[in-house]
This record gives sequence, structure tokens and C-alpha cells, in this order.
Amino acid sequence: MIARLRAIAFDVLFYAGSVPLVLFACACGLVGGATMRRGVLLWFQYHRLVSRYVLGIETRITGAPRPEGPALYVAKHQSFYETFELTRILGAPVVVMKRELGDIPFWGWIAKRYGAIMVDRDASSQALREMMRQAQAARAAGRPVLLFPEGTRIEPGQTPALKSGFAGLYRALGLPAVPIALETAKVWPRKGMKRAGVVEFRFGEALPPGMKREAIEAAAHAGINVFEDERLVGGEAVGGGGDGDGDGR
Repeated sequence: MIARLRAIAFDVLFYAGSVPLVLFACACGLVGGATMRRGVLLWFQYHRLVSRYVLGIETRITGAPRPEGPALYVAKHQSFYETFELTRILGAPVVVMKRELGDIPFWGWIAKRYGAIMVDRDASSQALREMMRQAQAARAAGRPVLLFPEGTRIEPGQTPALKSGFAGLYRALGLPAVPIALETAKVWPRKGMKRAGVVEFRFGEALPPGMKREAIEAAAHAGINVFEDERLVGGEAVGGGGDGDGDGR
């Protein structure tokens, strides 16, 4: 009963608060992309506060230190939660998302103004060239890039192969790739009730640019599936450094 009341309260507070915050971010977008990103981060910080103090979800960051400069962050995708939380943690990175979202009226303008990279799932040669062009622009701007390389939300325990676009993006950016494992589905399942708990985002060691395709795909796949592998062998997750809600390294 308490979990249900918390979930209802979250929905009311988050969506009611999102209306003015999204409008504010859009107004910021009229000034410029960088100003809009600050407005978007304000919205994401609001999501963080409501998740923490209404739902009772805490974020814990563990693992290897993040690179000093920009990098390609590749993360497991289990729920809506990490799309907001990782964008907040990484400081408004360029996010790779499916092109269909860019075609949605109003929302598409927001995503493009923010600087998202739109990916065509048909993976035509023209679409891939456009993705590479956007990737180079992101690198030139010095922004990190966030990609969910499995392409969609995955149920706990599932480890599908990475989409082909990951290797191309990694090659085009020429940046280190940092895998991120997570267990958000245990508190925010794709179907079912949200619940209180601690969510761990475990950052893996940065993978250097220039690795062969098979090697980078295998290393990234292993890095984002650390928790799934531990679950299979019955091992307990062992955190790196950091606890609580701290985002710093």
C-alpha cells in the first residue's frame, strides 16, 4: 500500500512539475543550445529529487573513475530511470536516440535543439553517414556521448548482442568508450510497481579508441552486463568506490 501511494504521489508531483520546467527549457532553447541544456538539467534534477524523496530511490555510483575529457558512454538500458539519471550524472551529454522520436512534433524540436544524435534503425548508408556527421559535431563541441547500445529496454538477466551502430559510432568519435552496468529494473521495472531501493551505476574501465570491432564489442558487452554475469554465477556485486548519492570521483 505504501509503495502504491508513493508511486501515485510521484506521478502527480513529477508530471505536474514537469510542465513548467519543460516550458522553461524550451524558452531557454530560443536563446541557444547550451542555455537549453542547463534548463534540461534543472528538469532532470527535479526528477532526481522527487525520485529520492517520494519514491525512496537512491543512486550509488561505483567503479572506475570517469575519463577527464569527453568519452562515449555505453550503458545497459532497463528502465526510464537511467535515461534521466545518467544524463544528469554526465552533465548533459549528447544522447543517441531513435529517429522516430525526432519526428514527434514539439518533442523532436527539443531533442534536436538539445543536440541529440538521431539514429535510423534501417541503418541505410545515408543514415549512417548522417549519424557519423552528428557524432563528429558532438566531439568538436567537447561533449560526452551517451548510447544505449542494446537499442531498447532489456529485462534483467537478458544479454542481447549490441546493435551494429555502436561500433561505427565508436570508430567515428575516436574517443574512449566507458561501459556502465546498472540494475534499475529492481526499483523501476518496465512493467509493475516502482519501489524504494538503492540503484547502482557501475562504471567500467575506459576502453581506448582504436580497438578492433570484435574486441570493442566484446569488451563493451561484458562491461554493461556485469550484474547479469554475477547473477548467473550467484556472486554478490562488489562496488568500487563511492556510496550514497554522491556523483563525484
